[in-house]
Amino acid sequence: MPLPFRIDWPRLWRVLLTLLLAFGAAELCVWLHTPLPWMIGPLVATALATLAGVPTQSALSLRNMGQWTIGGALGLYFTPEVLHMLATLWWAVLLGAAWALLLGWLGSQGLWWMHRGRLAGVPDGALRSTAFYASSIGGASEMTLLAERAGARTDLVAAAHTVRVTVVVLVLPFAIQWSKQHWHLQAIDMAPAVDRFQPLGFALLALLTGAGVLAMRATRRPNPWFLGALLVAMLIAALDIQLSNVPKALSNAAQLVIGISLGVRFTPAFAHGAPRWLLGSVLQTLALLAVSAVFAWLLALLTGLHPVTLLLATSPGGITEMAITAKVLQLGAPVVTAFQVCRLVAVLTLAEPLYRRWLKPDSRKN
Repeated sequence: MPLPFRIDWPRLWRVLLTLLLAFGAAELCVWLHTPLPWMIGPLVATALATLAGVPTQSALSLRNMGQWTIGGALGLYFTPEVLHMLATLWWAVLLGAAWALLLGWLGSQGLWWMHRGRLAGVPDGALRSTAFYASSIGGASEMTLLAERAGARTDLVAAAHTVRVTVVVLVLPFAIQWSKQHWHLQAIDMAPAVDRFQPLGFALLALLTGAGVLAMRATRRPNPWFLGALLVAMLIAALDIQLSNVPKALSNAAQLVIGISLGVRFTPAFAHGAPRWLLGSVLQTLALLAVSAVFAWLLALLTGLHPVTLLLATSPGGITEMAITAKVLQLGAPVVTAFQVCRLVAVLTLAEPLYRRWLKPDSRKN
């Protein structure tokens, strides 16, 4: 009897071999005691293999399940006590969102200045819109769609977001680990609503967070697999309903597939397509990290929160990756998540109006 669907065996084998490579790299990083071994190991190994021409493959379904897992695990940290603390910091969360918008604008100016007149076939108006959406610290896919409407080079926008997230994921955890060793940085005690695994409770947690994911997808919200699970798990924790925690092994597996999804983007064509643009994106990201560190330190003086927690909360990294970093390194995951979610909403809502206000008039002059 023929199967009701056709199995793409070559693709399946590529996915399995990539998973095997990523698992080996994660175990090596665990042995080497690197930070975030289950995400950084797969990311680096997959990126190097892909650049070398090895036919690696990421499965979108696995990445989505990874985001679902991480969203559910992070939501469980939002206990009534944590929510009360965050309610007193509403002004800081809004300030962080405003900072993200300013950071994106500063980054776009720097990226435009570095490449003005140096990218063949890209007029100044298109370069301005490309630099703006490449620097906006929001969802990469959403920024790419907005860039297409503005007549920007969407390939360069997507490349810049890939480079930015990758650089932040590689730089910040190692910098934080170094800080722990030399500055005796202490973990921040924020435990999830429940610290034990209950099979039936976990099944119900998966069912409820899955319903949240489906609702977000049905309404076409950004990042539905992460945010849908996060919001439902937040509600469960806020109501002090203790179902189950998310097993560490499942969280590690989620980090692994997210690392793979970043690494497979570094194809030879990606690396050789616009090397000057990629180098500029690396330099821009490092500069944004530096000014974010200053902003985090100043915000720490005002709030009393740890500056490293606020650096993760306000840095130009991706929401999933920064939340994972805070969770694994025990640096105030709910604080980082709250800042990052608010920032994402602000950027997705205001990026296009700000583009029209700040850059569109200048573009018409050129």
